[in-house]
Amino acid sequence: MSNVATITATMERTKTESMKPPLPKTKMPPLFDEPVTSKNWTKFVNWPQSILLLATPLIALYGLFTVELSRKTLIWAITYYFITGLGITAGYHRMWAHRAYRGTNLLRWLLCFAGAGAVEGSVYWWSRGHRAHHRWTDTDKDPYSAHRGFFFSHFGWMLVQRPKNRIGYADVADLKADHVVAFQHKYYPYFALFMGFIFPTLVAGFGWGDFKGGYFYAGVLRLVFVHHATFCVNSLAHYLGETTFDDHNTPRDHWITALCTLGEGYHNFHHQFPQDYRNAIKLGQYDPTKWLIIVLSWFGLAYDLKQFPTNEVTKGRLFMEEKRIAAQKAKLSYGTPLKDLPIYTWEEFQNLVVNENKKWILIEGVLYDVSEFMKEHPGGMKYISTAVGKDMTTAFNGGIYNHSNGARNLLTSLRVGVLRNGMQVMSEADALASTYDGSLEFDAKAAEFNKKK
Repeated sequence: MSNVATITATMERTKTESMKPPLPKTKMPPLFDEPVTSKNWTKFVNWPQSILLLATPLIALYGLFTVELSRKTLIWAITYYFITGLGITAGYHRMWAHRAYRGTNLLRWLLCFAGAGAVEGSVYWWSRGHRAHHRWTDTDKDPYSAHRGFFFSHFGWMLVQRPKNRIGYADVADLKADHVVAFQHKYYPYFALFMGFIFPTLVAGFGWGDFKGGYFYAGVLRLVFVHHATFCVNSLAHYLGETTFDDHNTPRDHWITALCTLGEGYHNFHHQFPQDYRNAIKLGQYDPTKWLIIVLSWFGLAYDLKQFPTNEVTKGRLFMEEKRIAAQKAKLSYGTPLKDLPIYTWEEFQNLVVNENKKWILIEGVLYDVSEFMKEHPGGMKYISTAVGKDMTTAFNGGIYNHSNGARNLLTSLRVGVLRNGMQVMSEADALASTYDGSLEFDAKAAEFNKKK
């Protein structure tokens, strides 16, 4: 029995924990360990990243005004955008950061090069920060916490040099043991320079003689778009959309974010089930990264695709739906609870009807005042006026008319009392319905009753 009690207690604690409210948007600690002043601000700037992220839009803008865009270069720039973007989403993110699937040596090298073309850091650096983000979401140890504001989570966190001890711990032993990751990390500047700028320029130059267009459009402008598309996963995906599976933290699901991020927009799902190779689980949801992984698996390049059990995913979705429904129910009026109603004997009920002209009727042991409703009765005043002072349980439940759920709901607002020793005329189902208060506890009781039936 002690084991049963222990399991029951654990289940109750788990249930209580799962019902915890969303984290409040509390004031975050200072960004740095010491104040920033006009004399020391330079040491807080991450100069390499700041120069890259601020200079590339200006260079791209210059190219837009000085270099003509050819059709072939446009097609190449868009194509390379998807190649490098998917290098991040399918490679850096889903394969390395979350180990959602495994890839052959060939695929890992291809994604390593493609991801480097996005110039967002090495696989090791990117994945380590992202694991910390998942482990410490919305806290000071989150490298790009949404609680520091949209600008910080999108862009600002890369412009500053935070103390390393302020970033949360993340286990990266597997990344250190990966020879592809280790090699790319060691020579990352060369990877980034070649794949980010030289390679797209050479393709356009040797392909159709457009070196300038290749550099400004397929290289720099494409890079700006890839950067901010990826950054939206850290910013927009924590502000726009629905909390489909959990509302304790900021991640959200939205199709607009999915369009911006090559399918990474169903972020609430992703934070709940990070090792699932999918981000979008419905057929109509946009997730080209998922389909790329599936196609790669058809050719044997990707394997061991991890997918969270549908049963558990459904539990999370239904839990949030129940929570939202419960919140809506709490705003509704279900009349005075039965336990708070006065109790009348049959003689008192008859006396109130005869001597005080009360327009009360009895249904399933509960007294209802229908004086204000008589003219509105869909069946007409005749039926309801002849019911005053009588037990209309049988008539209400099919003897004259089997009333709808809407009628039952309306009755809750007309309650005035309960009849002493009168509840025995009620069935178990009707008793349960008459005590309905919109709570999750009631729903559990109803489910148990239906199970017995």
